[in-house]
Amino acid sequence: MPRVPAGWLVVLIAAGAGIAGGLLLLRARDDAGRSIVERFARAWERRDYGGMYALLDPARRRSVSRAQFTAAYRRAATTATATGLRTGRLARRRGDWILPVRVRTRIFGTLAGDVRVPVSAGDSRGVVWTRALTFPGLVADGPLQRRTRAPRRAPLLARDGTRLAGSDGTVTDAGAAASGIVGDLGRAKGARARALVAAGFPAGTSVGLSGLEQALDTRLRGRPGGVLLAGARVLARSRPRPAPAVRTSIDPSLEAAAQQALGGQFGAVAVLEPATGEVLALSGIALDGTQPPGSSFKIMTVTAALEAGRVNLDSTFPVRTGADVGGRFLANAHNEACGGDLTESFSKSCNSVFAPLGVKLGGRRLVDVAQRFGFNQAPGVPGAAPSTIPSASRMTGDAEVGASAIGQGRVLSTALGMARVGAVIANGGRRPELTLLHDEPPRLVRATSPRVAGLVRRLMVAVVNGGEGTGSAAAISGRQVAGKTGTAELGAGEPNDAWFVAFAPAPRPKLVVGVLVVHGGFGGDTAAPIARQVLQAGLGGG
Repeated sequence: MPRVPAGWLVVLIAAGAGIAGGLLLLRARDDAGRSIVERFARAWERRDYGGMYALLDPARRRSVSRAQFTAAYRRAATTATATGLRTGRLARRRGDWILPVRVRTRIFGTLAGDVRVPVSAGDSRGVVWTRALTFPGLVADGPLQRRTRAPRRAPLLARDGTRLAGSDGTVTDAGAAASGIVGDLGRAKGARARALVAAGFPAGTSVGLSGLEQALDTRLRGRPGGVLLAGARVLARSRPRPAPAVRTSIDPSLEAAAQQALGGQFGAVAVLEPATGEVLALSGIALDGTQPPGSSFKIMTVTAALEAGRVNLDSTFPVRTGADVGGRFLANAHNEACGGDLTESFSKSCNSVFAPLGVKLGGRRLVDVAQRFGFNQAPGVPGAAPSTIPSASRMTGDAEVGASAIGQGRVLSTALGMARVGAVIANGGRRPELTLLHDEPPRLVRATSPRVAGLVRRLMVAVVNGGEGTGSAAAISGRQVAGKTGTAELGAGEPNDAWFVAFAPAPRPKLVVGVLVVHGGFGGDTAAPIARQVLQAGLGGG
């Protein structure tokens, strides 16, 4: 074997070392590039556009601002109606990194493609960014755009399947009785218009602006379709899909009865099916008109007192015209002297009994029971205002606690909210989740025990059928009605609000009614007859 001269051996060793060093340097640069692109991909999945921007090379960060960069990605996501994104395993091709991307969209399905991610050389490495990196399938001179159209809007149906309104929002003859609750169509504005475009609809698509059309808009408008384009090249197509007809819980005959009973008075009527929470009728300001509920709140006060063992049906109370609570005198209606046992005190709605009882219970218990009956919670019906009561820590003292116990102070509710309060007792202590849809699986939440609910039911029956109760104007021959009046004071010299909450037949309730007449005077005089008229329409009877 020939000997290699020592000088050549040194040269060969040096060359080998140089090649190895070069290979190591190339590998190190490849590893650095891979790491940058992998971090870029993970940030993209999280929609962390700030994290993505930080990985751009310095030259690109000088040419495009972070705000412009973020806007480009958000615009692409909105155009494609993207709801999520996942990236795949990196590959190396022609000196660039190839990132597989899958994008889930609302109207085009899942789109898959590769994004070529170049990484700059040198010490300050980073992504050499262009707008083609905002969506798979894009090229530098081909902006992402779409052309979409909305499907035909679904018709609105009544509870019995008859059509209330057609695809163009026109109220049918059958739906005329419910025209006040059907609502109108029109053009969305502001944030709602932007959300509509983000969902894939063309700008200017008609949406529900009020009533059922607004509350059930997402179910009625279907899914848009169209074409997604990268420049002139089609990336995806889809067809508009109309939604099926939406069967609501509204009963046209009860809706007509509620509107007729309220007449021209400013107020509200809400009718529920207690076992399911289905909203059968809404009239006036039933959804969003919040007012102090007055003594109808005592349904919850007496519930809390029975739960806490503070009272029972044999408890007795002194006969007085009112009570001094925390330095504030709270008088009975008409300054009447009342008291006696619990049934008499409840049926005559004695503030002189329930305001001091509220103080004994304390703000915490009052708020707790109210929240179990649905206060301080979203009602579950779009467009409906919540019923509210201040937290115990925000009540200013015994005067406010006592006032809250009789539905005054800062306590507020809608007719719909108080109808749900009545539904808790009608359901044996279970609160229904409200719905505007028919035949949905009912959702019931335990709010109080069956025993306590049964006792409160007996007290509410006495309000209507006890002979001297404040709700006798709601009595129906041959039907046992349970109810509670409310008379809410609004301020010196301002007429009272009139309230009534009722359900019937009391042993096995089918309907619950909440009535509010703003400035209507006394609940037993004004609101109770309205409830009677609506219950008669729903149940029949004299």
